Amino acid sequence: MVQADWPELRNRCLITEDEAILALNKPAGISVTGERHDTDIVELAAEHDERLYPVHRIDKVTSGLVLLAKDLAAHGQLTRQFNKRTVDKTYLAITASTGLPEHGVIELPLGIGRKNRVRIAAPRESIVRDGDLWHVEERDLLAGKNYPSRTEFTTLLRTEDCTVLAVRPITGRRHQIRVHLAWIGHAIAGDPLFDKSDSRSRTHLHSWRLRLEAPWRTPTQLALEAPPGQDFWTIGTTSLTDNPAALLSDL
Repeated sequence: MVQADWPELRNRCLITEDEAILALNKPAGISVTGERHDTDIVELAAEHDERLYPVHRIDKVTSGLVLLAKDLAAHGQLTRQFNKRTVDKTYLAITASTGLPEHGVIELPLGIGRKNRVRIAAPRESIVRDGDLWHVEERDLLAGKNYPSRTEFTTLLRTEDCTVLAVRPITGRRHQIRVHLAWIGHAIAGDPLFDKSDSRSRTHLHSWRLRLEAPWRTPTQLALEAPPGQDFWTIGTTSLTDNPAALLSDL
């Protein structure tokens, strides 16, 4: 994992803060909270007498925007919006593949398989592509509990080997983006669950933007953005763009 002193990490990754929230641009390789055998952001802060409450979580291997509350009142106001799916979330992802359309929708329910692993709640061969929509028929769903899940994406850049996507998880299931893309044949580059290439230095998934309401602020909309670092844009020894800001400017 990323080793860091909390004051240094906090200062380096700070996006914004006020009396109620702290927003950080988390590096890949450090957990937000609750990972066994790992030191995480919440624990690091607690060691310096700062109590933080995660409003949402992103995976340890994912970089980017993470929002934390400083008190339980703000935490409740913000987490309710995630639960009601009123938060506008955008991620950036690089797949180790080509062939994705300009826009797409992945409407595939998720379930829990062996060893608590998230998977599509249907056989892989039952996934149907209908134009720019991936889905399964209800008759093909596996027995047991499943969770309707929807991911929308826009293609931003194509190279000979990779595709850069802006991804909106309409639902917010655990590992949703990673599983959805992998099961339609477009795994995220460097994903330890699905991309077994030894040349990847990190998982190329980044939490980029959040839009939600913060009633105590003026204006009340909280619009946050975490620019990805150069490590996100570099696959092996190849930089995919020299001007990330221009690539993202129209979104």
